[in-house]
Amino acid sequence: MDLDALTAARRDEWARLDELSRTRRLDGAQIDELVTRYRAASADLADMKTSAGRSAQGDHVSTMLARARLRLTGAPENVMRQIPRFFVLQLPAALYRLRWTTLVIAVSFVAVATVVALWVSSDPALVASLGDPAQLEQYASEDFTGYYSENPAAVFAGTVWTNNAWIAAQCVLFGITGLWPIMVIVQNAVSVGLAAGIMISFERADVFVLYILPHGLLELTCVFVAAAAGLHIFWAWAAPGRRPRGESLASAGRALATVAVGLVIALGVAGAIEGFVTAQPWPWPVKIGIGAGALALFLVYQLVVGGRAHRSGETGDLTEQEAGTPTLTAG
Repeated sequence: MDLDALTAARRDEWARLDELSRTRRLDGAQIDELVTRYRAASADLADMKTSAGRSAQGDHVSTMLARARLRLTGAPENVMRQIPRFFVLQLPAALYRLRWTTLVIAVSFVAVATVVALWVSSDPALVASLGDPAQLEQYASEDFTGYYSENPAAVFAGTVWTNNAWIAAQCVLFGITGLWPIMVIVQNAVSVGLAAGIMISFERADVFVLYILPHGLLELTCVFVAAAAGLHIFWAWAAPGRRPRGESLASAGRALATVAVGLVIALGVAGAIEGFVTAQPWPWPVKIGIGAGALALFLVYQLVVGGRAHRSGETGDLTEQEAGTPTLTAG
């Protein structure tokens, strides 16, 4: 297709479309004309993108169509009406896309933490190299559990929520590097493994489990999901497929950035459990049961609600009206 020839042939029609879309008040005939010219220009844009991909002429027509579409559809949808769609469709669909990557990350995390814990606990010399024996014993007998009750519950819950939310946001935002999410997962796995190894060495493994699982089940799952989102964004940039690299990255970024918003809420729940449940002298089935229940609700939201949204065609990305007309690719 000769874009210059098409532009010359359609210039007056496109100019009329632009004029109508800028007109303050339209009568019935003008509205009918606007719809007709909008359809014709949309067909022209599709032809241009199919034959030539992205071009200056196509961008110009796309801008005019966006203005005309807004003129036809009226003001953007009320934000309060968008909230239900976000939580029922967009967010769960984005979470569902990450399910298998999240599982791989979770298994890898547990494997690394277990290896480190067994390595440390089986080598007294290695334990001794971690610090003074008296300090390590105090850590195992007092400091580990005291950490969860040394501050008021509300303050402690808010602190861990802020810290964990920032870690999750970094995994998503810096995921394009491909290295940051992996570094976060490995660092946390090694830290958990070291703590477990020390506690096992001083025969306090049961205390470690009772104080980690109530909040850790949901908290660590959120970190796994954040790391998965970051790696998916990286992969969208590294292997965009048939789409232009920038468009692939933008689509993945829009869809998976919503995950960070959802994880802030989930991590708030995990922080509340860590602040108000973990340190309580309750029976272990109650404490772990609360954490397991919170994780179960998250997984139902991710897998069941997310699966339903995914099957309905949701990806977590914005609609075409919100994001703009995508570039068409042949094949």
